[in-house]
Parts: sequence; structure tokens; C-alpha cells
Amino acid sequence: MAEVIGVRFKDVGKVYYFDPGDSHMEVGQRVIVETARGIECGEVALANREVSDKDIVKPLKKVIRAANKADLKKLADNKVKEKQAFQICLQKIEKNKLDMKLIGVEYTFDNNKILFYFTADGRVDFRELVKDLASVFRTRIELRQIGVRDEAKLLGGLGICGKPFCCSTFLGEFQPVSIKMAKEQGLSLNPVKISGTCGRLMCCLKYEQHSYEDLLKTTPKAGAYVSTPDGRGHVVEVNLLTGLLKVVLDKNKDAAARPYCKEDVKLIKDAQIKLDHEELAALHELKALEKE
Repeated sequence: MAEVIGVRFKDVGKVYYFDPGDSHMEVGQRVIVETARGIECGEVALANREVSDKDIVKPLKKVIRAANKADLKKLADNKVKEKQAFQICLQKIEKNKLDMKLIGVEYTFDNNKILFYFTADGRVDFRELVKDLASVFRTRIELRQIGVRDEAKLLGGLGICGKPFCCSTFLGEFQPVSIKMAKEQGLSLNPVKISGTCGRLMCCLKYEQHSYEDLLKTTPKAGAYVSTPDGRGHVVEVNLLTGLLKVVLDKNKDAAARPYCKEDVKLIKDAQIKLDHEELAALHELKALEKE
């Protein structure tokens, strides 16, 4: 076990562990630490705590000091510089006639490097752009191409639920999301309904997936053959959350399906979750989007 604090360098970013030494840090406090990019100022996201050695990426670097007024002023000055650098970079992009969209600019705390984040449909030859920017700022320049998920995280916005994007409010890291999750949760595979504003599968599909996986273990699937109090039949519809099944009985296959609770039926032969033709077409469309 080791005592650590968790430090975040962006408003909604990944939390990194550092050795607090003999200091006790409060959540929200600013600290100066050494990172792979150099000296940085971050915000304490996790106060002093003990964590297992296996959860630590060694060597664990120590906190240099708590941020002082001069450090905080430097942070504020960097924010102003970033806005100015953004406008200058836009002009240089237009001058070089590059097909790219500038998303954000970030100064490192010590001003040894400026990072420009952009999106583009393909590869961009930005060598001349880097030269132009270096001649203006007289420091190291790094242009970093990001994906549409990262773009949404940086810019923010409202999702189809009407709330701010999860990625820009509380998700420190993107979680893997698959089409299989949407199908297991009984959602339509219509890309419009299960894709976020970024055009990728919605991050919130991950939130309840464990619950759906547990329910699938105890609930017959559509197409399963079951025994009911009224005889045997096939399940034609399933509501995982309520545990309600609709079953067409063998003795009267032309009659409407009858509702049963999953506790009242006995599974004879389960079925597999399958895709119909429309869903297969939607699946191919979604896969094409993911490859872009």
C-alpha cells in the first residue's frame, strides 16, 4: 500500500496518482507536479488515501509544492494566451489552405510547448503550419489530431437527453461501447437513436450494461421454448427490466401471446439474440461510422 493523491490536469480529465510526501492535500487544491510533459499545475481530485501497489504506475513522482499566487496568475495568463494563439492558428491554417478544423489550444504550465488540437477527415501535411507557428511563438509546437469523441469532450454541448455531454462533465476516460450492448438492452439499432452528437455510439450504453448482463442470465430470450402454467410455448417478446414475457402457447398458436412473469415459467431451451435484416443493415452502417 502507498499513500497518494489524485491529480487532474483538465476540467474533466484522467486522474493521475502522485506522492504527497508529508503534505495533506484537499480536493480542489492546486498543486505543482512533474509530469512527462514537464512541470504542470493540476487540481487535486482525490485527497490523501492509501491505494494498492498494483494500482500505481511506478515510479510514483512526488508533489513539488502547493500552488501559490504566482502559479495561479500564470495559469490565468496561459488561458489568455491560449485564446490569442487560437486566433493566430486559424489565420495560419487559412493561409496554408489546410483542410482541418482547429478545436483547442493548450499551453504547458512552463510555456515550453503549445499544443494545438484539430480534427480532419484524413492525414494533413502541417509541416509548413508548424514552421509558421514556431516563428510566431518561439517555442515548441505540437499539432495533435483528435477523434470526434475527443472533439465533443473538448467543445461540450447538449446530448439527445437534453443534458450536457457526459464526456465533458464527469467522464474522465472513454469506456468501450459496442453494438452488442444496444441489442442486449433491447434498443433499436437505428444509428440516429443510439448515437451521440459526436456520431459514435452513446457512452451511456455502458452505464447499465452489467445489470442487463445479469438479467439475461435469468431471463429467457425471445425465441426461447418454455413451460408455463398453461402449457408449453415460445417466447415472442421480453421486457428484461420488468421480467415480463409474452408467450405463444403450442396448443393455440393462432391466439394472441399471453403475458407471464419469468418466475412463473420454466426454461426448456433458450434462444440466442439475433439481428433481423433491418438491424443488420443498421449494423453495417454503424460499423462504417466507427471506422471513419
